Amino acid sequence: MHDTLHRLFSFKAWADDQLLTALAGLGDHSPVTALAIKALSHTYVVDRIFAAHLRREAHAYPSANLSEMPTLAALAADIRRSDLEYIDHVSTLDPAQLAESIDFAFTDGAPGRMSREEMLMHVVTHGAGHRGQVSAVMLLHSVPPAKDGFTAYLHEAEAPARRRNCLVASQASLRAGSASRGLPST
Repeated sequence: MHDTLHRLFSFKAWADDQLLTALAGLGDHSPVTALAIKALSHTYVVDRIFAAHLRREAHAYPSANLSEMPTLAALAADIRRSDLEYIDHVSTLDPAQLAESIDFAFTDGAPGRMSREEMLMHVVTHGAGHRGQVSAVMLLHSVPPAKDGFTAYLHEAEAPARRRNCLVASQASLRAGSASRGLPST
């Protein structure tokens, strides 16, 4: 699971960067940017709240939403820094630490208890959901969304090995298809 978490947080950082870069191209006055800042600032706050829970520390957030919205540039810098912190953090955890349950309080005061692994999975899936919301807003405003799928990440992050293997598989598939239709193979 350790390698899986590292890969998922590396993907999260990449996907966040893809979206933040696309939003930066729209400018600060775009209605898409304003809505994206609201969704992504919420995601950032939740990431930071759970980072504190993982360390068994208090956090300074009275809510999972900010009362004042940051600029896109400031939020982007904060998100990128937080993503790198999570990548570093998951690299240091052993299986016993991942399984350890931690008691905490949600921002509404309700008690919570999750393992570190569950908290980390929440951070990854929560962020993906809100990136999807922002992509939907982009589409509604006729703006192409960022390419942020896991397969796109794998083929960009591991491009040389994956492209080579894809080419070999494609050629083999073409030969097999040609042979099944009675065509000569190349």
